[in-house]
Amino acid sequence: MFEDITVDVPPTEGIKYAGSKLKLLPYILQLTQKANPKTILDGFSGTTRVAQALARSGYKVIANDSAAWSKVFATCYLLNKHSKEHYRDLIEHLNSLPGKDGWFTENYGGAPNGGCAKQGDNLKKPWQIHNTQKLDAIREEIDNLTLDETERAVALTSLMLALDSVDNTIGHYAAYLNEWSERSDNEMVLKIPNFVVSKNKNQVLQDDIFSVLDNIESDLAYFDPPYGSNNDKMPPSRIRYAAYYHIWTTICLNDKPKLFGKAKRRIDSSDKVSASVFEEFRRNRKTGRFIAVEAIERLLKSTRAQHIILSYSSGGRATADELNEAILKCGKIKEVIEVDYKKNVMADMRWTSEWVRDAELPNKEFLFLIEKH
Repeated sequence: MFEDITVDVPPTEGIKYAGSKLKLLPYILQLTQKANPKTILDGFSGTTRVAQALARSGYKVIANDSAAWSKVFATCYLLNKHSKEHYRDLIEHLNSLPGKDGWFTENYGGAPNGGCAKQGDNLKKPWQIHNTQKLDAIREEIDNLTLDETERAVALTSLMLALDSVDNTIGHYAAYLNEWSERSDNEMVLKIPNFVVSKNKNQVLQDDIFSVLDNIESDLAYFDPPYGSNNDKMPPSRIRYAAYYHIWTTICLNDKPKLFGKAKRRIDSSDKVSASVFEEFRRNRKTGRFIAVEAIERLLKSTRAQHIILSYSSGGRATADELNEAILKCGKIKEVIEVDYKKNVMADMRWTSEWVRDAELPNKEFLFLIEKH
Protein backbone atom coordinates (compact mmCIF):
# COMPACT_ATOMS: atom_id res chain seq x y z
CA MET A 1 0.00 0.00 0.00
CA PHE A 2 0.93 3.66 -0.26
CA GLU A 3 3.61 4.40 2.32
CA ASP A 4 2.71 7.06 4.86
CA ILE A 5 4.99 10.07 4.60
CA THR A 6 4.81 12.94 7.03
CA VAL A 7 4.82 16.14 5.03
CA ASP A 8 5.02 19.63 6.44
CA VAL A 9 2.98 21.86 4.15
CA PRO A 10 4.53 25.33 4.11
CA PRO A 11 2.30 28.42 4.11
CA THR A 12 1.21 29.80 0.74
CA GLU A 13 -1.12 32.57 -0.32
CA GLY A 14 -3.11 33.54 -3.38
CA ILE A 15 -6.34 34.86 -4.79
CA LYS A 16 -9.57 32.87 -4.83
CA TYR A 17 -9.30 30.47 -7.75
CA ALA A 18 -11.59 27.75 -9.08
CA GLY A 19 -8.62 25.55 -9.92
CA SER A 20 -6.76 26.08 -6.64
CA LYS A 21 -4.77 23.09 -5.43
CA LEU A 22 -4.45 24.37 -1.86
CA LYS A 23 -6.17 21.29 -0.39
CA LEU A 24 -4.07 18.97 -2.55
CA LEU A 25 -0.70 20.30 -1.39
CA PRO A 26 -0.04 17.55 1.20
CA TYR A 27 -0.58 14.86 -1.45
CA ILE A 28 1.42 16.65 -4.13
CA LEU A 29 4.31 17.02 -1.71
CA GLN A 30 4.05 13.33 -0.75
CA LEU A 31 4.34 12.23 -4.38
CA THR A 32 7.13 14.72 -4.95
CA GLN A 33 9.14 13.11 -2.16
CA LYS A 34 8.61 9.75 -3.85
CA ALA A 35 10.24 11.07 -7.03
CA ASN A 36 13.11 12.67 -5.07
CA PRO A 37 13.73 15.49 -7.58
CA LYS A 38 15.98 18.52 -7.38
CA THR A 39 14.37 20.55 -10.18
CA ILE A 40 10.60 20.70 -10.78
CA LEU A 41 8.65 22.19 -13.66
CA ASP A 42 5.19 23.50 -12.69
CA GLY A 43 3.72 23.74 -16.16
CA PHE A 44 0.39 25.43 -15.36
CA SER A 45 1.25 27.42 -12.26
CA GLY A 46 -1.89 29.58 -11.95
CA THR A 47 -1.89 31.38 -8.60
CA THR A 48 1.44 29.60 -7.85
CA ARG A 49 0.21 27.86 -4.68
CA VAL A 50 1.96 24.62 -5.70
CA ALA A 51 5.09 26.42 -6.91
CA GLN A 52 5.29 28.35 -3.63
CA ALA A 53 4.99 25.15 -1.58
CA LEU A 54 7.62 23.37 -3.67
CA ALA A 55 10.05 26.28 -3.48
CA ARG A 56 9.58 26.60 0.28
CA SER A 57 10.25 22.86 0.57
CA GLY A 58 13.71 23.36 -0.93
CA TYR A 59 13.21 22.38 -4.56
CA LYS A 60 14.35 24.44 -7.52
CA VAL A 61 11.13 25.44 -9.31
CA ILE A 62 10.47 26.45 -12.91
CA ALA A 63 7.02 28.05 -12.94
CA ASN A 64 5.21 28.55 -16.23
CA ASP A 65 1.77 29.86 -17.11
CA SER A 66 0.35 31.73 -20.08
CA ALA A 67 -1.38 34.31 -17.85
CA ALA A 68 0.30 37.66 -17.18
CA TRP A 69 -0.99 37.72 -13.59
CA SER A 70 0.47 34.27 -12.90
CA LYS A 71 3.89 35.52 -13.99
CA VAL A 72 3.53 38.43 -11.56
CA PHE A 73 2.73 36.09 -8.67
CA ALA A 74 5.58 33.75 -9.58
CA THR A 75 8.06 36.63 -9.81
CA CYS A 76 6.98 37.87 -6.39
CA TYR A 77 7.09 34.51 -4.61
CA LEU A 78 9.91 32.70 -6.44
CA LEU A 79 12.44 35.32 -7.53
CA ASN A 80 12.59 37.65 -4.54
CA LYS A 81 16.06 38.44 -3.27
CA HIS A 82 14.96 41.34 -1.01
CA SER A 83 13.75 41.04 2.56
CA LYS A 84 10.19 41.97 3.46
CA GLU A 85 11.51 45.08 5.19
CA HIS A 86 12.73 46.31 1.79
CA TYR A 87 9.09 46.76 0.72
CA ARG A 88 7.68 48.42 3.84
CA ASP A 89 8.00 52.01 2.61
CA LEU A 90 6.62 51.09 -0.82
CA ILE A 91 3.50 49.42 0.56
CA GLU A 92 2.92 52.21 3.08
CA HIS A 93 3.24 54.78 0.30
CA LEU A 94 0.71 53.00 -1.92
CA ASN A 95 -1.75 52.66 0.98
CA SER A 96 -1.47 56.39 1.73
CA LEU A 97 -2.60 57.51 -1.73
CA PRO A 98 -6.01 59.25 -1.88
CA GLY A 99 -8.51 57.55 -4.17
CA LYS A 100 -9.34 58.99 -7.58
CA ASP A 101 -11.80 58.35 -10.36
CA GLY A 102 -10.28 56.55 -13.31
CA TRP A 103 -10.75 53.76 -15.85
CA PHE A 104 -11.23 51.00 -13.27
CA THR A 105 -13.82 52.98 -11.33
CA GLU A 106 -15.69 53.78 -14.53
CA ASN A 107 -15.93 50.14 -15.53
CA TYR A 108 -15.78 48.10 -12.32
CA GLY A 109 -16.89 50.38 -9.46
CA GLY A 110 -20.37 50.22 -7.94
CA ALA A 111 -22.04 52.53 -5.45
CA PRO A 112 -22.83 51.17 -1.95
CA ASN A 113 -26.55 51.91 -2.36
CA GLY A 114 -26.79 49.56 -5.32
CA GLY A 115 -26.24 52.13 -8.02
CA CYS A 116 -23.19 52.24 -10.23
CA ALA A 117 -20.32 54.58 -10.77
CA LYS A 118 -21.19 55.21 -14.38
CA GLN A 119 -24.40 57.12 -15.00
CA GLY A 120 -27.10 54.88 -16.45
CA ASP A 121 -25.07 51.70 -15.94
CA ASN A 122 -27.18 49.22 -13.95
CA LEU A 123 -24.75 46.32 -14.27
CA LYS A 124 -23.50 44.48 -11.18
CA LYS A 125 -19.92 45.32 -10.22
CA PRO A 126 -17.01 43.43 -8.65
CA TRP A 127 -16.01 46.22 -6.23
CA GLN A 128 -17.48 49.24 -4.51
CA ILE A 129 -16.39 52.67 -5.70
CA HIS A 130 -14.23 53.47 -2.67
CA ASN A 131 -12.02 50.48 -3.53
CA THR A 132 -11.84 51.04 -7.30
CA GLN A 133 -10.84 54.64 -6.61
CA LYS A 134 -7.96 53.31 -4.52
CA LEU A 135 -7.20 50.86 -7.33
CA ASP A 136 -7.06 53.67 -9.89
CA ALA A 137 -4.69 55.72 -7.74
CA ILE A 138 -2.41 52.83 -6.77
CA ARG A 139 -2.22 51.28 -10.23
CA GLU A 140 -1.25 54.61 -11.80
CA GLU A 141 1.41 55.17 -9.13
CA ILE A 142 2.98 51.74 -9.66
CA ASP A 143 3.65 52.71 -13.28
CA ASN A 144 5.03 56.09 -12.23
CA LEU A 145 7.51 54.69 -9.70
CA THR A 146 10.96 53.45 -10.63
CA LEU A 147 10.73 49.77 -9.69
CA ASP A 148 12.65 46.73 -10.83
CA GLU A 149 10.73 43.69 -12.05
CA THR A 150 10.55 42.02 -8.65
CA GLU A 151 9.55 45.20 -6.81
CA ARG A 152 6.83 45.80 -9.38
CA ALA A 153 5.63 42.20 -8.98
CA VAL A 154 5.44 42.62 -5.20
CA ALA A 155 3.40 45.83 -5.56
CA LEU A 156 1.00 44.22 -8.04
CA THR A 157 0.69 41.03 -6.00
CA SER A 158 -0.10 43.07 -2.90
CA LEU A 159 -2.71 45.02 -4.87
CA MET A 160 -4.39 41.87 -6.23
CA LEU A 161 -4.50 40.18 -2.84
CA ALA A 162 -6.04 43.30 -1.31
CA LEU A 163 -8.68 43.54 -4.04
CA ASP A 164 -9.45 39.83 -3.72
CA SER A 165 -10.25 40.35 -0.04
CA VAL A 166 -12.95 42.97 -0.74
CA ASP A 167 -14.54 41.66 -3.94
CA ASN A 168 -18.21 41.08 -4.71
CA THR A 169 -17.87 37.69 -6.42
CA ILE A 170 -18.01 33.97 -5.72
CA GLY A 171 -14.37 33.72 -6.74
CA HIS A 172 -14.29 34.55 -10.43
CA TYR A 173 -15.00 37.55 -12.64
CA ALA A 174 -17.42 36.19 -15.21
CA ALA A 175 -20.38 37.35 -13.08
CA TYR A 176 -20.90 39.39 -9.91
CA LEU A 177 -23.19 39.04 -6.89
CA ASN A 178 -26.59 40.74 -6.97
CA GLU A 179 -26.26 42.03 -3.41
CA TRP A 180 -23.05 43.51 -2.07
CA SER A 181 -20.97 40.98 -0.12
CA GLU A 182 -20.16 41.98 3.45
CA ARG A 183 -16.44 42.06 2.67
CA SER A 184 -16.94 44.53 -0.20
CA ASP A 185 -17.85 47.23 2.36
CA ASN A 186 -14.33 47.06 3.80
CA GLU A 187 -11.56 49.32 2.62
CA MET A 188 -8.79 47.37 0.93
CA VAL A 189 -5.39 47.54 2.57
CA LEU A 190 -2.20 46.43 0.84
CA LYS A 191 0.13 44.15 2.81
CA ILE A 192 3.60 42.83 2.09
CA PRO A 193 3.14 39.41 0.44
CA ASN A 194 4.29 36.41 2.46
CA PHE A 195 7.25 35.43 0.30
CA VAL A 196 10.56 33.96 1.37
CA VAL A 197 13.96 34.65 -0.13
CA SER A 198 14.83 31.52 -2.07
CA LYS A 199 18.35 30.09 -2.06
CA ASN A 200 17.64 28.26 -5.33
CA LYS A 201 17.77 29.87 -8.74
CA ASN A 202 14.10 29.46 -9.59
CA GLN A 203 12.81 30.39 -13.06
CA VAL A 204 9.60 32.08 -14.16
CA LEU A 205 8.21 31.65 -17.67
CA GLN A 206 5.13 32.87 -19.50
CA ASP A 207 4.71 30.73 -22.57
CA ASP A 208 2.70 28.01 -24.24
CA ILE A 209 3.41 24.76 -22.43
CA PHE A 210 4.54 22.93 -25.57
CA SER A 211 7.08 25.66 -26.34
CA VAL A 212 8.37 25.32 -22.80
CA LEU A 213 8.73 21.54 -23.09
CA ASP A 214 10.88 21.98 -26.20
CA ASN A 215 13.47 23.86 -24.15
CA ILE A 216 13.20 22.70 -20.54
CA GLU A 217 14.44 19.58 -18.79
CA SER A 218 13.65 18.80 -15.16
CA ASP A 219 13.67 15.88 -12.74
CA LEU A 220 9.92 16.13 -12.16
CA ALA A 221 7.09 17.91 -13.96
CA TYR A 222 3.82 18.80 -12.23
CA PHE A 223 0.87 19.34 -14.55
CA ASP A 224 -2.55 20.70 -13.65
CA PRO A 225 -4.02 21.55 -17.06
CA PRO A 226 -7.42 23.23 -17.36
CA TYR A 227 -10.12 20.60 -17.77
CA GLY A 228 -12.49 20.37 -20.71
CA SER A 229 -15.89 19.54 -19.21
CA ASN A 230 -17.38 16.07 -19.70
CA ASN A 231 -20.85 17.63 -19.82
CA ASP A 232 -22.08 17.05 -23.37
CA LYS A 233 -24.84 19.60 -22.79
CA MET A 234 -22.26 22.33 -22.21
CA PRO A 235 -22.63 24.96 -24.95
CA PRO A 236 -19.64 25.62 -27.23
CA SER A 237 -19.37 29.22 -25.99
CA ARG A 238 -18.90 28.35 -22.34
CA ILE A 239 -16.50 30.56 -20.39
CA ARG A 240 -12.87 29.51 -20.25
CA TYR A 241 -10.36 29.77 -17.43
CA ALA A 242 -8.69 32.81 -18.99
CA ALA A 243 -12.01 34.62 -18.99
CA TYR A 244 -12.78 33.88 -15.34
CA TYR A 245 -9.75 35.92 -14.28
CA HIS A 246 -9.67 38.58 -16.99
CA ILE A 247 -9.61 41.41 -14.46
CA TRP A 248 -6.24 40.34 -13.02
CA THR A 249 -4.75 40.44 -16.53
CA THR A 250 -6.02 44.00 -16.96
CA ILE A 251 -4.70 45.10 -13.57
CA CYS A 252 -1.25 43.68 -14.33
CA LEU A 253 -1.05 45.11 -17.85
CA ASN A 254 -2.99 48.32 -17.13
CA ASP A 255 -3.73 48.46 -20.83
CA LYS A 256 -7.36 49.66 -20.65
CA PRO A 257 -8.58 47.09 -23.20
CA LYS A 258 -11.83 47.05 -25.11
CA LEU A 259 -14.52 45.33 -23.03
CA PHE A 260 -17.64 43.33 -23.81
CA GLY A 261 -20.58 41.71 -22.01
CA LYS A 262 -22.25 42.36 -18.67
CA ALA A 263 -19.13 41.35 -16.74
CA LYS A 264 -17.04 43.69 -18.91
CA ARG A 265 -14.51 41.10 -19.91
CA ARG A 266 -11.43 41.89 -21.97
CA ILE A 267 -12.12 41.39 -25.66
CA ASP A 268 -9.10 39.05 -25.84
CA SER A 269 -10.67 36.81 -23.19
CA SER A 270 -13.50 35.81 -25.51
CA ASP A 271 -13.93 32.06 -25.94
CA LYS A 272 -12.67 31.97 -29.52
CA VAL A 273 -9.47 33.80 -28.60
CA SER A 274 -8.57 32.47 -25.14
CA ALA A 275 -9.58 28.82 -25.35
CA SER A 276 -6.98 26.29 -24.27
CA VAL A 277 -6.61 23.05 -26.20
CA PHE A 278 -6.96 21.24 -22.86
CA GLU A 279 -10.43 22.78 -22.42
CA GLU A 280 -11.56 21.72 -25.90
CA PHE A 281 -14.77 19.66 -25.83
CA ARG A 282 -14.85 18.57 -29.48
CA ARG A 283 -13.51 15.41 -31.07
CA ASN A 284 -10.78 15.36 -33.68
CA ARG A 285 -12.62 14.66 -36.95
CA LYS A 286 -9.74 12.60 -38.30
CA THR A 287 -9.08 10.38 -35.29
CA GLY A 288 -12.45 10.47 -33.54
CA ARG A 289 -10.67 11.10 -30.22
CA PHE A 290 -11.33 14.05 -27.96
CA ILE A 291 -8.92 16.89 -28.73
CA ALA A 292 -8.35 17.46 -25.01
CA VAL A 293 -7.30 13.82 -24.53
CA GLU A 294 -4.88 14.04 -27.46
CA ALA A 295 -3.42 17.18 -25.91
CA ILE A 296 -2.78 15.39 -22.63
CA GLU A 297 -1.07 12.54 -24.47
CA ARG A 298 1.10 15.02 -26.38
CA LEU A 299 1.88 16.81 -23.11
CA LEU A 300 3.08 13.64 -21.42
CA LYS A 301 5.10 12.46 -24.42
CA SER A 302 6.80 15.85 -24.84
CA THR A 303 7.89 16.15 -21.23
CA ARG A 304 11.61 15.76 -20.64
CA ALA A 305 11.57 14.56 -17.05
CA GLN A 306 11.96 11.22 -15.34
CA HIS A 307 8.74 11.65 -13.38
CA ILE A 308 5.46 13.47 -13.89
CA ILE A 309 2.71 14.27 -11.41
CA LEU A 310 -0.54 14.75 -13.28
CA SER A 311 -3.56 16.26 -11.56
CA TYR A 312 -6.87 15.49 -13.20
CA SER A 313 -10.54 15.66 -12.25
CA SER A 314 -13.14 13.02 -12.93
CA GLY A 315 -15.22 15.92 -14.23
CA GLY A 316 -12.76 16.50 -17.04
CA ARG A 317 -13.35 15.59 -20.66
CA ALA A 318 -11.09 12.52 -20.59
CA THR A 319 -12.69 9.28 -19.44
CA ALA A 320 -10.70 7.09 -17.07
CA ASP A 321 -9.89 4.56 -19.79
CA GLU A 322 -8.79 7.29 -22.21
CA LEU A 323 -6.57 8.91 -19.61
CA ASN A 324 -5.12 5.54 -18.61
CA GLU A 325 -4.33 4.78 -22.24
CA ALA A 326 -2.64 8.17 -22.73
CA ILE A 327 -0.49 7.68 -19.63
CA LEU A 328 0.58 4.15 -20.51
CA LYS A 329 1.78 5.27 -23.95
CA CYS A 330 4.56 7.31 -22.34
CA GLY A 331 5.22 5.65 -19.01
CA LYS A 332 3.87 3.67 -16.11
CA ILE A 333 1.77 4.71 -13.14
CA LYS A 334 3.74 4.41 -9.91
CA GLU A 335 1.10 5.77 -7.53
CA VAL A 336 -2.45 7.08 -7.70
CA ILE A 337 -4.04 9.16 -4.98
CA GLU A 338 -7.76 9.80 -5.00
CA VAL A 339 -7.95 13.04 -3.09
CA ASP A 340 -11.57 13.92 -2.40
CA TYR A 341 -12.13 10.89 -0.21
CA LYS A 342 -8.60 10.81 1.20
CA LYS A 343 -8.29 7.34 -0.24
CA ASN A 344 -4.97 5.98 -1.49
CA VAL A 345 -5.19 3.64 -4.47
CA MET A 346 -2.54 1.23 -5.71
CA ALA A 347 -1.41 1.69 -9.29
CA ASP A 348 -2.36 -1.85 -10.29
CA MET A 349 -5.86 -1.58 -8.85
CA ARG A 350 -8.82 -0.64 -10.99
CA TRP A 351 -8.76 3.05 -10.20
CA THR A 352 -10.86 3.54 -13.29
CA SER A 353 -13.84 2.14 -11.38
CA GLU A 354 -13.60 5.15 -9.08
CA TRP A 355 -14.24 7.58 -11.94
CA VAL A 356 -17.38 9.63 -11.43
CA ARG A 357 -19.74 10.32 -14.30
CA ASP A 358 -22.90 11.00 -12.31
CA ALA A 359 -23.67 14.73 -12.46
CA GLU A 360 -25.29 14.47 -9.03
CA LEU A 361 -22.08 13.28 -7.37
CA PRO A 362 -19.09 15.51 -6.64
CA ASN A 363 -16.08 15.22 -8.90
CA LYS A 364 -13.06 13.39 -7.57
CA GLU A 365 -9.54 14.66 -7.98
CA PHE A 366 -6.80 12.21 -8.92
CA LEU A 367 -3.05 12.64 -8.67
CA PHE A 368 -0.91 10.31 -10.78
CA LEU A 369 2.79 9.78 -10.22
CA ILE A 370 4.10 8.65 -13.60
CA GLU A 371 7.54 7.29 -14.40
CA LYS A 372 8.40 7.91 -18.03
CA HIS A 373 9.72 5.14 -20.28
